[in-house]
Formats: sequence, structure tokens, C-alpha cells
Amino acid sequence: MIHTFSGFKRKEMLAAMTAQKFDVIVIGGGITGAGIALDAQSRGLKTALIEMQDFASGTSSRSTKLVHGGLRYLKQLDVKVVAEVGKERAIVYENGPHVTTPEWMLLPFYKGGTFGKLSTSLGLRVYDFLAGVKRSERRRMFSPAGTLELEPLLKRNDLRGGGYYVEYRTDDARLTIEVMKKAVELGAMAVNYAKVEELVMQDGKLVGVRVVDLLDRDQGQGGQGPGSEGRVQVGESVKSGGEGQEQEHGQSGGTYTLYASKIVNATGPWVDTLREMDRSKQGKTLHLTKGVHLVFDQRRFPLRQAIYFDTPDGRMVFAIPRDGKTYVGTTDTNYKGDMANPRITEADRAYVLRAANGMFPSLGLTEADVESSWTGLRPLIHQEGKDPSEISRRDEIFVSDSGLISMAGGKLTGYRKMAETVVDKIAAMLAAEGRAAAVPPSRTRTLPISGGEVGGSVKLQPFVQAKVNQGLGLGLTAKEAAQLAHRYGSNVDAVYALIAQYKDEAARRGMPAAVLASLVYAIEHEMAVKPADFFIRRTGALFFDIAWARQWKAPAAAFLAERFGWSEAQVKAYSAELDRLLEEAVHPLEA
Repeated sequence: MIHTFSGFKRKEMLAAMTAQKFDVIVIGGGITGAGIALDAQSRGLKTALIEMQDFASGTSSRSTKLVHGGLRYLKQLDVKVVAEVGKERAIVYENGPHVTTPEWMLLPFYKGGTFGKLSTSLGLRVYDFLAGVKRSERRRMFSPAGTLELEPLLKRNDLRGGGYYVEYRTDDARLTIEVMKKAVELGAMAVNYAKVEELVMQDGKLVGVRVVDLLDRDQGQGGQGPGSEGRVQVGESVKSGGEGQEQEHGQSGGTYTLYASKIVNATGPWVDTLREMDRSKQGKTLHLTKGVHLVFDQRRFPLRQAIYFDTPDGRMVFAIPRDGKTYVGTTDTNYKGDMANPRITEADRAYVLRAANGMFPSLGLTEADVESSWTGLRPLIHQEGKDPSEISRRDEIFVSDSGLISMAGGKLTGYRKMAETVVDKIAAMLAAEGRAAAVPPSRTRTLPISGGEVGGSVKLQPFVQAKVNQGLGLGLTAKEAAQLAHRYGSNVDAVYALIAQYKDEAARRGMPAAVLASLVYAIEHEMAVKPADFFIRRTGALFFDIAWARQWKAPAAAFLAERFGWSEAQVKAYSAELDRLLEEAVHPLEA
């Protein structure tokens, strides 16, 4: 049986999926779906995952990129969320220290502001207790002078001091990819750009799904590629119920029928859309809110210290330094537009700029200073009468009469625990039906994700230094080698091997060997199949090094075209898609 995560093997994987019955099929390739696939497969449940776009292409690449304990939820007295996700931070960090790192966060407080010295001190102390924060990372309090020493750019008028506590910064997309890769390493099967078009029913119960390979479909329509990034939505042109049972149980014309004992709906913003296909959308429903982040170059916004600050309208905003950039966000507004392609508006940009200039007035930031941006959606569970910022981030499982298991709500930080809860539910259902042997308890609490086998967080820096020294021997700069070691963790040796293998070809193509090797690795080991996959989800370049993305997009597309055998029309379509995304990152929709 094929167990690979190569972009070259997608069709073979889809075909192989039709040749067996799974214990679990997971629909949705964000962090929630990836976590469920890993937990299920690691417990011995035969698992398949399908994603209609690229992995992590939705919410899981468009968050604030923090594995955080949710201090803001303490303000809302949502103690349960703080306690649950706070404790998960350390687990996520230890299992993948290469993609998650502690980040000291400064919470300045001002005269007349939301927080005061006493409330900040008490709140952070309670936060430390609820989140189980280790002693070395517990809160500290600073005077106004001490606060400004940490971050001189802060507004000085009426400053009363600051609280200091630890959050965890992450690369959300790479975290998702690494979790998915670990599931595949353990035997799961996962494919992107595969869309559920029909739920297969038998006697009123859900037994499978019909899936269309979007790359196959679109290549058959004049070679135009998959069209706009993420434009396809679950529920378009679908059938419901048991229709079409007379069709083949296998594959035909890029359509595949997959069967499983249990099917999980982990589609984020599309959870209700899939529930509509299942005819089970009732009771609690999703409430989508939009969050926008702006990115500035550090030379224009030389932030030393991550800041968490309140705004005049009572919201909380982050400003975080990362990789030579500073990003600021987020907004929190109701959203009813295109779920696959949410866009920043001029009003969104103006709001974040006002917030940044209000807290860092000496900078005088303008629209021209925005280097990039991203927009994400939060699939929250609707609570009548509450403003977007007040809606709980709790997760909840819905089980329909057909047996569809839907996971709604939740936070990036809690993905592992959410997955454990879902698989516990599946195990109980299978046991009650007498359809499986006893499923063992979850073991993901201490299971490193792919790339995370570096000896835990305490050994990460020695590991990185050793890989930097090794990279220097390959002709890399120390900065390049450190970046690769942090990006790929214990998988960096595979990238280094590709650097040696492709060194001459990279030179012929006018590309740095590290760039070409990273691209090859993304294709062969991370199922990247399009330029946007590489420059957004596999490297984060569109957000944090947009000039690098612009510089290497053409040679990368040429390489992909040769390896995948694209037509000229496909090359143009894929390149135009990336160009559009680069443009949208900089230019918002008009108000």
C-alpha cells in the first residue's frame, strides 16, 4: 500500500484509497483535520484525509501565528478555555520546538486604559496558575521606565507600567504540515485538491464519500489548472443522500469513492456547508468572523519586543517581530463573504494602522509602509447577541443521525486536545457498534510531530548550531542554514541532501541551491503541487519575505512545470494565480 506525501503520487494515492475501507475518513486538511488524522492513525485506526484546497490553506495559515493561552479570554471570564489551551501550549512546543518558540509578551497599561497595575498583575498571576506556566516563564511586572527600556517605541503619555508574560509564536501552516506528515509517516493517507462532491449513504447512514480530483478536472477543461486559489467550495454541484449508488465503487474520470466506518467533518468555515449536504444543519451553527494582519519591514517598524495592547474600542491587538518583519493584528468583524478567499479591505487596513499608530505614535505608519498582509476567518459557534470579540472560542462536537461527526469552533492552540476528544468519541461509537477492537488511549501528548525529533526544546539550539555548521560546509550562509534548520527541524538532513544533489541544476537555473532544494522537498515530501503552495504554506514567503517570493516565482514555476508536465496554459494559470495573491496581499478591496 502506498504511504507517501509526494505531489507526484497524488493520483496513485487517490486510487489506492478506493481499494480499501478505512476506519476513519477526515474531511479537511487544516490543523484540526491534521490533528485528528494523527491521533486516529497513531492509535491504530486506518485513516484517510482529503482536503479540497491545499493543506492549511484556510484558517490554519491565516491566524495570528501564536500558540497562546488566551489571556483575552480571562478578561471574558472564560476560565475553562484559558485552563485548557494554556496547558496545551507546552505540549505543542515540546512536540515541535522547531516550529514553535517561546515569545515574551509585554502588556503595557495606561491611565484610563482597560488594564491597570493591579488588574494586570492579578490577571497574569491567575493566568499563570490556570495555564500551568512553568516557573521560569511566570509573569513579571515593570515600572514605566522598565517598560520603555523593553520597548522604546511605545507611547509614553500616561504610561503606568507593563506586565511581562510568555506566549508561544509558531508558523501555523508549517505546524499543520508537520502534523500531517507525521500522520502519513505512521500510515495515514492524505491528499490535497480533492473535493467531496457527494456523501454516500446506505440505509440512512453515512458510509463513504465521492471525491473529485480538482487538478484532474480542471486539466480536462482546457488545461487551465485549478483556477483561483481556494475558490472551490464544498457543496457546489453536489448530490445528497443515497443518490448515484448504481455508480462504480472505485474511480472514474478523476472521481473516487472512499468508504469508512466513521467520517469526520473538520472543514473549519465549511462545517455547516457539509452539515447541509448531510441534511443535519440544525441547532447550533457557525458564526464566521474575519481577522486581518499587516506586515511591515523592521527597518520601518523596528519593534524589539512583542506587544499585546488594547485599543480605544476595547479590542486587544498584537504587534510581533518576526524574521526581520513586524506584523500587527488582528481585527475581529462579522463575515459573510467568500469563505475560500477572504480579502483585506481598506477599512480593515485603516483600523490596524490606527491601532499601530496609536500605540507607536513616533512611527507615523501609512498605507505605503504595508509590505504584505493576510486575512483569515474564525469558525466560531454562534452565540446570540454577542459581538465578534465576545464569542467563545470553545470547540464542540456534533454527531448527526447519519453518523457524520462534525468538529466546530476551537483554537489553533487546542488542536491536539480537540483531536484526542474526537477520536475518543469515535472509539466509543465503534465499541458500541461492535465494529472494532478496543482503541488504545491517545499518545499524541508525548509524540513528536514530523521534524520535531530534535531531543525536545532544551536540545533545539545545540541541534540548530550543529546544522548551521553542517550547512556552512555545503556553501550556505549561517543565516540560510539556521533558517532551514528551524523550518524543517530533524528533516533538514533530507533538504541538505537535495542541496548537494541539485547544486549544479540550481546553478543552471540561476537559483540558489537552498531555494531549489526546498522546492523539491516541498514537492516530494510535503505534497506541494503549485507555486502558491510553496510560496505561501511551505515557506511563508508571501507574508514574511514577499520580495523573495517575487524574485524566485518564475524559476520555481518553470521547474514545477517541467516536473509535472504542465501545458503552456497551465503555466500561465498557475503563475497568474500566484501573481494575484501577491497583489492582494498588498492592495486591499475598496471600502
